[in-house]
Amino acid sequence: MSRIGKAPIKLNSETKVNVTNNVITVKGKLGELKWTLLPGITIEIEDSVLRVNRADDSKDQRALHGLTRALLQNMVTGVTEGYQKTLHIYGTGYSSEVVGPWLRLSLGFSHDILLQIPKELQVSAEAVPRSKGTRSDFQSIITIKGIDKQLVGQFAAEVRNCRPPENYKGKGIRYIDEHVIIKAGKAGTK
Repeated sequence: MSRIGKAPIKLNSETKVNVTNNVITVKGKLGELKWTLLPGITIEIEDSVLRVNRADDSKDQRALHGLTRALLQNMVTGVTEGYQKTLHIYGTGYSSEVVGPWLRLSLGFSHDILLQIPKELQVSAEAVPRSKGTRSDFQSIITIKGIDKQLVGQFAAEVRNCRPPENYKGKGIRYIDEHVIIKAGKAGTK
């Protein structure tokens, strides 16, 4: 039995789960998510506990068992708490702002980069002011929120991919908890 697949998913009173024609719908206070069950996987709901079962012990069914349980747990967490990713922009003159349905990034190229924000996500970009007493290394903070874990992570990765952090000065876009090791340049090798 899959260790991940056999773990039950606890549902709170606000979360409603419905299965019709192999399509599972999870509703919560933040929204609704749907997913189609894979062949051989069944769901049973009793006493606000969701369990995932598989048809047999074949390798494919074991893999789908754990996958389905993990995706359902992400759906339940998404509609009750939501997901959030925070990115910092490092580099002099770099900036970001939300313009309608677009995220505009100014990252030192000859042109600005425009990324279309998916309708399911809420994206905010705020500039970090330079105050006299303190020095902050990053210029801007981008916050991405949504109920779909995959969509939040994918859009955050697309934003980061516009200018990944480089190793010599640390300039670029990085996650809030990402640590970039700064290398010594040519002058530091002597």
